This record gives sequence, structure tokens and C-alpha cells, in this order.
Amino acid sequence: MAQIYDLLIIGSGPAGMAAAIYAQRAGLKAVVLEKTGISGGQVLTTYEVDNYPGLPEISGFDLSEKFKEHALRLGAEIRTAEVKNIIDQGATKVLNTDQGCLEARTVLIATGAHHAKLHIPGEEELAGMGVSYCATCDGAFFRNRTAVVVGGGDVAVEDAIFLARGCKQVYLIHRRDQLRAAQVLQDALKDFHNITCIWDTTVEKIGGEQQVQWITLKQTKTAEEYQLDVDGVFIAVGTVPDTGFVKELVDLDEHGYIKAGEDGRTGVSGIYAAGDIRTKELRQIITAAADGANCVNSAQQDLYKR
Repeated sequence: MAQIYDLLIIGSGPAGMAAAIYAQRAGLKAVVLEKTGISGGQVLTTYEVDNYPGLPEISGFDLSEKFKEHALRLGAEIRTAEVKNIIDQGATKVLNTDQGCLEARTVLIATGAHHAKLHIPGEEELAGMGVSYCATCDGAFFRNRTAVVVGGGDVAVEDAIFLARGCKQVYLIHRRDQLRAAQVLQDALKDFHNITCIWDTTVEKIGGEQQVQWITLKQTKTAEEYQLDVDGVFIAVGTVPDTGFVKELVDLDEHGYIKAGEDGRTGVSGIYAAGDIRTKELRQIITAAADGANCVNSAQQDLYKR
């Protein structure tokens, strides 16, 4: 652990890759650490990104590759390693990883988030056997079959539209009587005759023998329960920030997001947060990339003060 880096970046989604690009341009000695070995984060599972300026209708995978290629072209170093914890030593920080220890003057946490679960009977038991959290990953298995999407936000509507292109029937189940998704997505739903919205309803149970075969639904206003035969269940009810490994180090809000402002600074000097893991109103690819840039700017300012 003789080498001390200027900046260690944890995570290689849009925030981490943007930070890597800005770190290289700033001449900082930096390394990106990615536990999966595959850069991109949640963007990888996005079928189509249509709101990133200059790159309309690009797939999430292709956009992630462009981020990575840009960073590598500038000389960024990306390593496969999972950070277990961070020890704050004041002037430097020590990262304990599954590949050994690394030391740096500043650390950027950009670990993103993972899919939230319903926590209902059958969800865990039938995971991978009809229960999925990624329509773009598993949708092809349900061509000409019946699927349900649970949720009411952008991702849920995007998943329903994606599945409707191949499924016989898609049910979009939402616990409220109106969607939270962007209006442009809600308008797009109307173009698909095989998408049926089921309002004011929750999924209480997922059942089947070695494969999803049915779900139990509950009407929130009447408490009436009934069964619906389906082949697949796609759960899109939000995300959970991957901040467990730093919960003893930085301040988190009640939902587990790191408390940090637009400059990315946390309550710990030299530690910054970017992307989906920090407290913010809008979590999008473009805001994650902006976070990465802002954090490197903050790190530069703080390094020069020392």
C-alpha cells in the first residue's frame, strides 16, 4: 500500500465514469473500482435512453460503452474490486477491498442503487423462474406470453412498453389511481392495445410450481382479493441505494441515501457522493454525470488547500 492516490472512485456508472474523465483532465492520480467488472450500473439494463442530449434513442449498453471508451481514451484506470469499508485517517483514506487495501487523499462514492423488492410470499422462491427486476434482461423469455409489471414510475411504464412489443398481454399494476411516470411515457402507453392498467391494486403473493403461474391481487379500496394467471412478474417499484458499507462513516437520510449537496461533499472531509446514492430530487443519467464532474471539482479544491 505504498502508493497514495489523489482520488479513488468507487463505482463505474455514469457518475463514476464522468468523474474518471474529469479526474484525467485534471491530472489527478485516480483509479475507478468496480465490483462487478462491468461498467455501466443500472444504465446497462435500460433498453433505450431517449433523454441524454445529443444521443437520442441510444441503448443503455451502448451509452455505457461510450462513457467507458471516453474514460479509457484519456488514460483512466479501471480495476475490478469490491470495497468492504473505508477507514478515515484524516489526511488519507484507506479502502479495504476484496483485492487488498488502497490509500487515497480523497474518495468518491458512486456505487448507485439496486432494485427494491416487494417482500411478498413467492418473490424470493420464484426469482429467476418468472420473477424479474429487469425487463430488458429477461423480457425475451416471455414472448407471446402474459406478463405483469408492478409499479407506477418511469421504469415501470418503460418496462410495460418494452414487454408489450413481444408479449401477448401485459398488465401494469399500480397501487394508486394514476401513474407517476413522465407524461410522454403515459401517452406512449395508449399506442399498445395489449397493455392493461390495473389501478388501486397491490400484489400480495406470487405462486406457481417451479415457475410463476399466478399472482394474488388486492384492491386497496375494497380489500377484495382475486387471482390472475400470468407467466412472468416484473417488479419496478424503485431502488435502494448501495450505501451499507459506509453507513458508519457518512450521514445517511432515512432512506439510506448519503447526505450531500450539489458539490458532492459529505460530512467527512475528503469523501464525496455522486449519482443515485446521494440525496437529490432528480436521479437521471445526466444528473449522475454532472455529480461526477462536480465531485472532482470539489476534490481538486480540497486537495489544493492542503
